[in-house]
Amino acid sequence: MLEQILNRIKAVDLNAQNRAIERQKVLTKPTGALGDLEHLSVRLASIFGSEKPNPQGAAVIVCAGDHAVALEGVSAYPQAVTMGMVHNFLSGGAAVNALARVVGARVTVLNAGVMGTLEDAENLINRPVRAGARNIKLEAAMTQAECVQAIELGAEVARAEIALGVDFLIAGEMGIGNTTPAAALTARLLNLEVRAVTGR
Repeated sequence: MLEQILNRIKAVDLNAQNRAIERQKVLTKPTGALGDLEHLSVRLASIFGSEKPNPQGAAVIVCAGDHAVALEGVSAYPQAVTMGMVHNFLSGGAAVNALARVVGARVTVLNAGVMGTLEDAENLINRPVRAGARNIKLEAAMTQAECVQAIELGAEVARAEIALGVDFLIAGEMGIGNTTPAAALTARLLNLEVRAVTGR
């Protein structure tokens, strides 16, 4: 399954990208006047395969999970805050919900590994791979099989959103202690010293 997911990832359309760059040059405005919006429009052209892309619909998927490394005191907040924030997302009271409302995007929470029980809700996909990742100070956060399962779960949720007509998927995550595994992954993937990607 994972290999099928990887094989479905397509390269961007460089021809569409080049056409979008040329289109920017003939628009009635000073070159670069729209700043990052110009770069974004060119990037979207390369993704959608058209110099004038017209994406429809957006969805936010917040993947939630706990990290046992939080027990090492790496966060300013207790682990229980993860559950509290998830409830806030589900009730529409978090910053991500406010931002999503502005652009007309719906917010779905994917419980990929929150410690504790979440009651079913309309905007909740309750499919935990495990009840929180293990403490990476002491052992691997997940087995390889669990990691693959989590990736496949994310892909399944993404495909379901696309099937509903969404062109933009906005991925987010929530879990107290999350910056520690994020820093560890960044250091490993970029072959950097840990101190280059983290604080204390």
